[in-house]
Amino acid sequence: MATNKNIEEMIKEVIVIFSAHLESNGLRKTPERFAILEEIYRRDDHFDAEALYIHMKMQNYRVSRATVYNTLELLVSCDLVKKHQFGKNLAQYEKSYGYKQHDHIICVDCGKVLEFCDPRIQNIKSMVGELLHFEITHHSLNLYGNCTKEACPDRQGKGMTTASE
Repeated sequence: MATNKNIEEMIKEVIVIFSAHLESNGLRKTPERFAILEEIYRRDDHFDAEALYIHMKMQNYRVSRATVYNTLELLVSCDLVKKHQFGKNLAQYEKSYGYKQHDHIICVDCGKVLEFCDPRIQNIKSMVGELLHFEITHHSLNLYGNCTKEACPDRQGKGMTTASE
């Protein structure tokens, strides 16, 4: 887990990167855009744009829904945020600067997203790239399934079953 000092240093670094990106694209450096960036880099979860907007409004930030959505797209374009489509037509985001490549496991019942990293996946990428004479630059692996009854709030006490139960 990152310490407050590490978080503050990371935020300073991403502010510099974002500022340069805005300048190079002739875009305004507004306090709202930087507030959104900082809020994202203080989080440790996957989130959707609407949840970020609501959270910021509850924290008394003066941001519009459009500013949140537009800023997220700017942050994706400069590789400070990754956008995921885990199903259900809802894009989810996570901070990406300074974070290792990882993969996801997603519960189709409750939508919980867990991250995992397995070095064997890197070995597979290297082997496949060599065999097929292909330079693999990045990948995305999402595994879908169901939380156990003990771990999934949507399954507890509701009598939900799956085909494997």
